[in-house]
Parts: sequence; structure tokens; C-alpha cells
Amino acid sequence: MPKYIVSISGASGSAYGAAIIRGLAGAGCGVIVTATKEGLAILKEEAGLDWYAKDEAATARKVEKTLKLKSGTVSYYSEDNLHAPISSGSFGTAGMFVAPCSMKTLAGIANGYANNLIERAADVCIKEKRPLLLIPRETPLSAIHLENMLKLARLGVHILPAMPGFYNRPKTIAELIDSIAGRALDLMGVDNSMYPRWGG
Repeated sequence: MPKYIVSISGASGSAYGAAIIRGLAGAGCGVIVTATKEGLAILKEEAGLDWYAKDEAATARKVEKTLKLKSGTVSYYSEDNLHAPISSGSFGTAGMFVAPCSMKTLAGIANGYANNLIERAADVCIKEKRPLLLIPRETPLSAIHLENMLKLARLGVHILPAMPGFYNRPKTIAELIDSIAGRALDLMGVDNSMYPRWGG
């Protein structure tokens, strides 16, 4: 069973990360989740998902419960746990999503800062040449933001801005979220049916 990392940083759009977790679980993948404190706060405020718990194992159970996933699907590590397995290149994963990716996290990844577990795990993916996908959430974008994205894109990092399509005439916000999550899974080679395909 392939294992993917899903990281939720402190930007609006944490529902994208939750949708990707659901999509990975639906495809039979293992999911390793990490989030910043700001990411957890925004997830609760925007999506109504409360993942706060007394420890990492309890947080993993809350992720599974709130997203209606099978027990044992999710592992969770807090942002300051740099002893977590995903902080080492010797621990194998199939790739990593940062959804959403704040501009602070983007800058940290682009410059190898590795100040928390999200940035360190992304740094590992880059150095080990594993797939890494970022869903940046900011508007408008400054030249600094664009330069950081270009720097990472040149290293082979997937940059998927949260720009949902409207050609399928989505009727709900959930459909817009799932379309971005589905595209992210597509780029990482994960089969999914999260959004309608263009039939031309």
C-alpha cells in the first residue's frame, strides 16, 4: 500500500487537504498527515473539522472519524515533531501534498529552511527526488511568491494553484474543492473519480 504525506499549512483552503486525504484513502493508500497550529485552526473555522486532540494517535483517530475513514488509514505527526519518520529520507513515501500551501511555507520549502515538519518533509521529497505537490493559496501574488514557485517548479515540484474550473457547471463548493483535489491526485498518479472529466 503506497503511503502519501498530506500537510495542511496555515492558509485559507484547508478543505483541499481534507479532500485529498479522502481521495487517497478511497484509492486504498495510506495517509500520513501533518498540520501547523494555524492550519488546524483554519480547518476548524472554515470546514468545521476539529482535529485537536491530546496526542498524535488521538489526532489520527479524529481525522479518520471526521472524514469517515477506515480505522488505521491515517497516521498523524505534529508540526514540531522533527523525530517523525517523514523527516528522514530513509523512510519511504510515494510523495507529498501541501494543501493548502501558505506563502510562508512556500518560502521555507523553496529555500530549504526546514523550520517545521512540513518544510522538512518537503525538503526530504526534493532531495530524494520524490513527487511533491503544492496548492498555493494567496491572491494577488507578488513577484516574491512567483519567484519561489518558479524556483520549485524548475526542481520538478508540481505547483497547482487553487483555480477550479467551471466548465462542468459545479453546483456546490464541495464540487469545486473536489475538482482541485482530484486534479492534485491525477498529477501524483492516484486514480480517482472526484470530479467529472471533460468529454469534449
